[in-house]
Amino acid sequence: MPSKLRLLRDEDLRQLLAGRGLRVTEQRLAILRMLARLRVPTSHPELTARMAGSGLDQSTIYRNLVSLTDEGILVKTQLGDNVWRFELPQGPQVAHGTHPHFVCSDCGWVDCLPSGSVSLTGAAAQNEVAEVQLRGRCSGCVRG
Repeated sequence: MPSKLRLLRDEDLRQLLAGRGLRVTEQRLAILRMLARLRVPTSHPELTARMAGSGLDQSTIYRNLVSLTDEGILVKTQLGDNVWRFELPQGPQVAHGTHPHFVCSDCGWVDCLPSGSVSLTGAAAQNEVAEVQLRGRCSGCVRG
Protein backbone atom coordinates (compact mmCIF):
# COMPACT_ATOMS: atom_id res chain seq x y z
CA MET A 1 0.00 0.00 0.00
CA PRO A 2 1.48 3.42 -0.90
CA SER A 3 2.55 5.54 2.07
CA LYS A 4 0.22 8.35 0.95
CA LEU A 5 -2.79 6.20 1.82
CA ARG A 6 -1.39 4.68 4.97
CA LEU A 7 -2.61 7.32 7.43
CA LEU A 8 -6.22 6.92 6.37
CA ARG A 9 -6.67 3.89 8.62
CA ASP A 10 -7.83 4.49 12.19
CA GLU A 11 -5.19 2.15 13.57
CA ASP A 12 -2.44 4.24 11.95
CA LEU A 13 -3.95 7.42 13.38
CA ARG A 14 -4.14 5.83 16.83
CA GLN A 15 -0.49 4.80 16.62
CA LEU A 16 0.47 8.27 15.45
CA LEU A 17 -1.15 9.84 18.52
CA ALA A 18 0.15 7.24 20.98
CA GLY A 19 3.63 7.45 19.49
CA ARG A 20 3.73 11.14 20.38
CA GLY A 21 2.50 10.48 23.91
CA LEU A 22 -0.97 11.90 23.28
CA ARG A 23 -4.19 10.39 24.51
CA VAL A 24 -6.21 8.81 21.72
CA THR A 25 -9.57 10.59 21.79
CA GLU A 26 -12.51 10.49 19.41
CA GLN A 27 -12.14 14.25 18.88
CA ARG A 28 -8.53 13.93 17.76
CA LEU A 29 -9.33 10.94 15.56
CA ALA A 30 -12.23 12.80 13.90
CA ILE A 31 -10.02 15.82 13.14
CA LEU A 32 -7.19 13.66 11.80
CA ARG A 33 -9.62 11.63 9.66
CA MET A 34 -10.99 14.81 8.11
CA LEU A 35 -7.54 16.30 7.44
CA ALA A 36 -6.40 12.98 5.94
CA ARG A 37 -9.39 13.04 3.59
CA LEU A 38 -8.88 16.69 2.59
CA ARG A 39 -5.14 16.34 1.83
CA VAL A 40 -4.71 20.12 1.50
CA PRO A 41 -3.81 22.82 4.02
CA THR A 42 -7.10 23.72 5.73
CA SER A 43 -7.92 26.68 7.98
CA HIS A 44 -9.66 26.38 11.32
CA PRO A 45 -12.89 27.99 9.98
CA GLU A 46 -12.87 25.68 6.93
CA LEU A 47 -12.36 22.63 9.11
CA THR A 48 -15.08 23.75 11.56
CA ALA A 49 -17.53 24.17 8.65
CA ARG A 50 -16.65 20.75 7.22
CA MET A 51 -17.09 19.13 10.62
CA ALA A 52 -20.45 20.74 11.35
CA GLY A 53 -22.74 18.11 12.79
CA SER A 54 -19.85 16.10 14.24
CA GLY A 55 -20.53 17.32 17.76
CA LEU A 56 -17.23 19.21 17.92
CA ASP A 57 -17.43 22.95 18.51
CA GLN A 58 -14.94 25.43 17.09
CA SER A 59 -13.06 25.78 20.42
CA THR A 60 -12.52 22.03 20.69
CA ILE A 61 -11.33 21.85 17.08
CA TYR A 62 -8.96 24.79 17.60
CA ARG A 63 -7.47 23.39 20.83
CA ASN A 64 -6.87 20.05 19.13
CA LEU A 65 -5.30 21.69 16.06
CA VAL A 66 -2.88 23.54 18.34
CA SER A 67 -1.96 20.50 20.43
CA LEU A 68 -1.55 18.27 17.34
CA THR A 69 0.68 20.93 15.77
CA ASP A 70 2.71 21.39 18.95
CA GLU A 71 3.37 17.64 19.01
CA GLY A 72 4.52 17.66 15.37
CA ILE A 73 1.61 15.61 14.02
CA LEU A 74 0.16 18.47 11.98
CA VAL A 75 2.00 21.10 10.00
CA LYS A 76 0.87 24.72 10.22
CA THR A 77 1.47 27.02 7.28
CA GLN A 78 0.55 30.57 6.36
CA LEU A 79 0.12 31.16 2.65
CA GLY A 80 0.45 34.94 2.51
CA ASP A 81 -3.14 35.78 3.42
CA ASN A 82 -2.72 35.92 7.22
CA VAL A 83 -4.72 32.69 7.62
CA TRP A 84 -3.09 29.73 9.32
CA ARG A 85 -3.80 26.40 7.66
CA PHE A 86 -3.18 22.93 9.05
CA GLU A 87 -2.38 19.74 7.23
CA LEU A 88 -1.61 16.14 8.04
CA PRO A 89 1.54 14.91 6.31
CA GLN A 90 0.59 11.96 4.12
CA GLY A 91 3.84 10.09 4.57
CA PRO A 92 6.66 9.55 7.00
CA GLN A 93 8.64 12.62 5.95
CA VAL A 94 9.71 14.79 8.88
CA ALA A 95 10.40 17.92 6.83
CA HIS A 96 6.87 18.09 5.46
CA GLY A 97 6.78 21.87 5.77
CA THR A 98 9.58 22.22 3.23
CA HIS A 99 7.47 21.25 0.21
CA PRO A 100 6.12 24.06 -2.00
CA HIS A 101 2.48 25.07 -2.26
CA PHE A 102 0.55 26.47 -5.22
CA VAL A 103 -2.02 29.10 -4.24
CA CYS A 104 -4.63 30.31 -6.74
CA SER A 105 -4.81 34.09 -6.60
CA ASP A 106 -8.44 34.04 -7.81
CA CYS A 107 -10.26 31.35 -5.81
CA GLY A 108 -7.73 30.69 -3.02
CA TRP A 109 -7.36 26.97 -3.83
CA VAL A 110 -4.20 25.48 -2.29
CA ASP A 111 -2.30 22.50 -3.62
CA CYS A 112 0.70 20.72 -2.12
CA LEU A 113 3.41 20.28 -4.75
CA PRO A 114 6.04 17.53 -4.68
CA SER A 115 9.19 18.61 -2.88
CA GLY A 116 11.32 18.32 -6.03
CA SER A 117 8.99 20.37 -8.24
CA VAL A 118 10.75 23.67 -7.49
CA SER A 119 14.49 24.17 -7.37
CA LEU A 120 16.27 27.31 -6.31
CA THR A 121 19.44 28.51 -8.01
CA GLY A 122 21.87 31.34 -7.63
CA ALA A 123 21.65 33.52 -4.52
CA ALA A 124 18.32 31.96 -3.52
CA ALA A 125 19.97 28.54 -3.24
CA GLN A 126 22.46 29.93 -0.69
CA ASN A 127 19.71 30.78 1.79
CA GLU A 128 17.93 28.56 4.25
CA VAL A 129 14.45 28.51 2.73
CA ALA A 130 11.59 27.76 5.10
CA GLU A 131 8.74 27.78 2.62
CA VAL A 132 8.11 28.22 -1.11
CA GLN A 133 4.77 29.39 -2.48
CA LEU A 134 3.82 29.65 -6.11
CA ARG A 135 0.92 31.97 -6.91
CA GLY A 136 -1.11 32.10 -10.07
CA ARG A 137 -4.44 30.97 -11.46
CA CYS A 138 -5.51 27.35 -11.10
CA SER A 139 -6.77 25.46 -14.14
CA GLY A 140 -10.37 25.88 -13.00
CA CYS A 141 -10.07 29.66 -12.90
CA VAL A 142 -8.19 29.78 -16.20
CA ARG A 143 -10.98 27.80 -17.91
CA GLY A 144 -13.81 29.51 -16.03
